[in-house]
Amino acid sequence: MRTAETWNIAESARRIFSLGAVALICFGLTLIEGCSVGPKYSKPIAETPPTYKELGDWKPAQPSDAALKGNWWEIFQDPQLNELEEKLTVSNQSLRAAQDQFLEARAQLRISRSAEYPLVTVGSSITQQRDSLNRALARGNGPVNFADFLISGGDFSYEADVWGRVRHIVESSRAQAQASAADLETVRLSLHAELALDYFTLRGLDAQKQLFDSNVDAFQKALDLTLNRFNGGLASREDVELAATQLEQTKAQDIDLMSMRDQFEHAVAVLIGQPASTFTLAAAPMPPVPPPTPPGLPSELLERRPDIASAERQVASANAQIGVARAAYFPLITLGLTGGFESGAFTSLLNGPSAIWAIGGSALQTVFDAGRRRAVSDQAKAAYDGTIANYQQTVLTSFQQVEDSLSDLRVLEEEAKTQDAAVAAANRSLEQSANRYKGGLDTYLTVITAQSAVLANERTAVSLLTRRMTSSVLLIKALGGGWDVSKLPAVD
Repeated sequence: MRTAETWNIAESARRIFSLGAVALICFGLTLIEGCSVGPKYSKPIAETPPTYKELGDWKPAQPSDAALKGNWWEIFQDPQLNELEEKLTVSNQSLRAAQDQFLEARAQLRISRSAEYPLVTVGSSITQQRDSLNRALARGNGPVNFADFLISGGDFSYEADVWGRVRHIVESSRAQAQASAADLETVRLSLHAELALDYFTLRGLDAQKQLFDSNVDAFQKALDLTLNRFNGGLASREDVELAATQLEQTKAQDIDLMSMRDQFEHAVAVLIGQPASTFTLAAAPMPPVPPPTPPGLPSELLERRPDIASAERQVASANAQIGVARAAYFPLITLGLTGGFESGAFTSLLNGPSAIWAIGGSALQTVFDAGRRRAVSDQAKAAYDGTIANYQQTVLTSFQQVEDSLSDLRVLEEEAKTQDAAVAAANRSLEQSANRYKGGLDTYLTVITAQSAVLANERTAVSLLTRRMTSSVLLIKALGGGWDVSKLPAVD
């Protein structure tokens, strides 16, 4: 049994070791920020033109500031489109998957951040032991069955992030989470733009269907008139067959439009998360002209495109991984503390003499790995260089897409003006041909030719308007749809 003097000596030693443990932990924590290894991150540089080449002297009117913010599709002032876009936000399955991927990346960040804090575990155990009588060096008077052996306590372990390994892992995970958030916005923008593209293409088909329906009615009347003239001896059988041929051919083209329209209607149904069999979109007119969209300055594009933001965050993540690779060249320092109570009887488990503890630290240094750490470091550097190339390529592609859309809008506007003149000329020619035919100066073939020219030119005019609407959507998409990098979550 211990004497009082022995107990005091033991208690003093325990206090000394406890103070030493606290000092060791504090010393390790002070080293964390001072000895971090790895390159400091700087945003990659991308060449930015001073202005868009395709703008030239073409200056679109400036709409309100809300044109490229929030629900950008509202600038088309189409209630049906607005309703469909809202349904997409709620019910699109691809958007849900992208949201889940962001949540997964954010959870991974929390996993990485947990390494910044100590790992504390507690537990207890109860054991009973029986020794063999035939064991070596067995004592005849020793007990065979020991009393219940009770242990209760906890462990404290902490990796001293002296070289910044954990911090760089957290930085990489944070950048990955932000990249995932930007990817989510890219998916959101792409889906909303795809819906708008399908919607306006469908409305273009509605306009063509209306055009063909009116021409079928007109050609039916022309056939009836030709039959009356044939019965009165004023027209030939050939004129009747030509009129019938034109009518049936136009009917066939009219029917063919329904197949294309159905496919776009089905595509819209999938985008809003609804079975195609239960979705119907009634015909409606096309807007007369696309809304003006200000492109802004090229330098602003780097802050407005979510795919560029994602590529930049990938660069930041890869840069942090270089720090993780470099930290492997230095010792892995771990601090540990174990404490609890141990007793052969439950009644004495929590008594002072039953206390046990241990404290210490370890430093593990790799001496030889056959070049593995160097290879990992080279791999991280190559991955970093690759992300920079991807970032710069993404920037180049974004400028190309804006220039393409601006070019399309400029050219299509000029083409539409010329096409409108062609439609007017074709209608005047038709009127003259009809008058000459009624006066017996021309055959019905001349009228047929003029009617076909009017239909072809009017259909081309509708197609141009559809292309102008879709090009406007593509320009908004190329400009980022009103998004900007300040909307990236902090994901702390």
